[in-house]
Amino acid sequence: MKKQIKVVGAVIRNEQNQILCALRSTEMSLPNLWEFPGGKIEEGEQPEESLVREIQEELDCEIKVADLVEDVVHEYPGVIVNLLTYEATVSSGRPVASEHAKLEWKEIAELKELEWAPADIPTVEKLMK
Repeated sequence: MKKQIKVVGAVIRNEQNQILCALRSTEMSLPNLWEFPGGKIEEGEQPEESLVREIQEELDCEIKVADLVEDVVHEYPGVIVNLLTYEATVSSGRPVASEHAKLEWKEIAELKELEWAPADIPTVEKLMK
């Protein structure tokens, strides 16, 4: 049976309603694909807590987590990923790409121009509706 992991992603919006997109670095799995920043849910954590912690670790800023956007299960060759994406806003600091190759703020209509990690695609499609 394939390993299953639960992960969270943040659909972070700025004042212009642009969404923060993160490019996975060459050292990460699925290199050079775009994603909503986030990470694994640790044992005993609520998804929202994981998201706050992961964004602090990855982007060096604080976020306020809001509503669930999408709950996706995607089967990759070696693992089954359950991705929960949440609406979020930066409450303090500024996002910095410490683990990702780069970060870009995009208009919702521009999201389809990026090559997304497969598990993130249903969230992109939902945002564009």
